[in-house]
Amino acid sequence: MNNNELFKGVIASLFASASITIFILLYFSQGPVEDAIISLYDQKKLGGLISMGALINLPLFFLGMRKKKVNFAKGILITSIFLVVVVALLKII
Repeated sequence: MNNNELFKGVIASLFASASITIFILLYFSQGPVEDAIISLYDQKKLGGLISMGALINLPLFFLGMRKKKVNFAKGILITSIFLVVVVALLKII
């Protein structure tokens, strides 16, 4: 297995998901990002925001598969599964 491509997929997926999540926070909140995250956590809506940010992984996954970069797509899939676990934990807590 080519670990370099797998690592690139994980990093690209984390960066893309975090970027979209922060963009959504900046667009819809009037205050600082930290206060918005705390407010969403208190309202039990932080998991929904993370899920919306993770939607960018879907086109990245299909792009990796189309370009025949299977290990890159595996990295994106690993990150997506990790984000599902994080959202599930946020829903339980």
